[in-house]
Amino acid sequence: MPIVEQIMAYAMRKLKFHVDECDGGESSGEAVLNQKNGELANSDHEIFHLTKLRSEPSEALRKSTHGPRSAPVSTVKMLLGREVNYSGRGKFSSADCSHVLGRYLPVNGPWHVDRMDSRAYVSQFSADGSLFVAGFQGSHIKIYDVENGWKVRKNILAKSLRWTITDTSLSPDQRYLVYSSMSPIIHIVNVGSESTESYANINDIHDGLDMSCHDDGAYSFGIFSVKFSTDGRELVAGSSDDSIYVYDLEENKLTLRIPAHSSDVNTVTFADESGHIIYSGSDDHLCKVWDRRCFNTREQAAGVLTGHLQGITFIDSRGDGRYFISNGKDQGIKLWDIRRMSSKADCSGPRLSSWDYRWMEYPAHAKHLRHPSDQSLATYQGHSVLRTLIRCYFSPAYSTGQRYIYTGSSDNCVYIYDVVTGELVSKLDNHYLTVRDCSWHPYYPTLGSSSWDGLVARWEFSSSVADPSLVKKNSRIVSEDSMFNHIFL
Repeated sequence: MPIVEQIMAYAMRKLKFHVDECDGGESSGEAVLNQKNGELANSDHEIFHLTKLRSEPSEALRKSTHGPRSAPVSTVKMLLGREVNYSGRGKFSSADCSHVLGRYLPVNGPWHVDRMDSRAYVSQFSADGSLFVAGFQGSHIKIYDVENGWKVRKNILAKSLRWTITDTSLSPDQRYLVYSSMSPIIHIVNVGSESTESYANINDIHDGLDMSCHDDGAYSFGIFSVKFSTDGRELVAGSSDDSIYVYDLEENKLTLRIPAHSSDVNTVTFADESGHIIYSGSDDHLCKVWDRRCFNTREQAAGVLTGHLQGITFIDSRGDGRYFISNGKDQGIKLWDIRRMSSKADCSGPRLSSWDYRWMEYPAHAKHLRHPSDQSLATYQGHSVLRTLIRCYFSPAYSTGQRYIYTGSSDNCVYIYDVVTGELVSKLDNHYLTVRDCSWHPYYPTLGSSSWDGLVARWEFSSSVADPSLVKKNSRIVSEDSMFNHIFL
């Protein structure tokens, strides 16, 4: 039975639960804080309408419920509307499904997945959600089997680590993992081998991919960010020598180095499945767009986006080659449309002299400063970006229609914002040190977080059982209280 159908069946059995917790427009677990933190520069922009179309029920279905236009439609009323075919399609649209699933936010818990005696820097679900990767400063990278009680499938001991694991990326077919540190060498590991423990060049080969194109062996730099292309043929990396690197895995060679910025390139990502367009963010405060189809004799940015007042720590693409978000050391996430980019950077914004995010608090007065030529569509504030390169993401397309933006924070929490309204939807508070990374399951209401306290945790929609991962999938008898967890696990 499809996941949405299972949710509907559950909703009918738990009618009172849904009426009490969902009809009022509040998320479960008292998650909605009703606090407007977003500064929406242009709420009429196309992106906000697209987000609504992908995350709200169809107009015919909404009219059939006779509720207020601004209020969410209850799951039960949507089910009744579908049964009488108000939409005329006899089934839910993808937006209807997102509206239902997007109401079940992963705000309860957390449940502890693992704890290490070193800082956790990276945590990511695989594209299909079956695996979860966590990288630690103490040289370990662990891959957890989500569908098997979050047991460790692979424990990788990193090779030639400098300072910490700065980034990891799983190949689209989930056979290989690459990891980077403060070194020009990116290592690639076959994670499909049978052994759980992976020791470099003992029982597993950790091939080194050299990003350095310099003859001088003394020249060195670090890799802050690395990503697989959608087809798995290339890697893109951002480095401390102000450059972007592209490595062809099939040819096993470095194919492109772009002197991209005037400071560290903290984050890079492919814009969409084509792999032609790359987004980059740097400590020079700029986001840049690169179209490799336009490279001839000179690698020049297709455009620059100005608005951050401090360095950019992370970029996440919406996947459509048009929109992306960036986390900044100016304590905000910005939403961008690349059609607004300009050919030159405007560096006229206010500056903070002698401020360093690694050990200083952000000045209170600076939180209200704005760039005079800010090209972003919206700014989301409330979280804290200090000490490390904290990451932010769009919520999954399948289950939420990318309705939300979520981010780690140096105040030890995970923040979830509404893209359209800018409201802080939920603040997940359990860690006792900085949350550098977090990841929302692509299909289920589960979110994983990793912190400098060494804890990898997961958050769920339901809080009705002691540990949802212990629900037996093969059992034919499931109590109503654990039914929701059984559906998603």
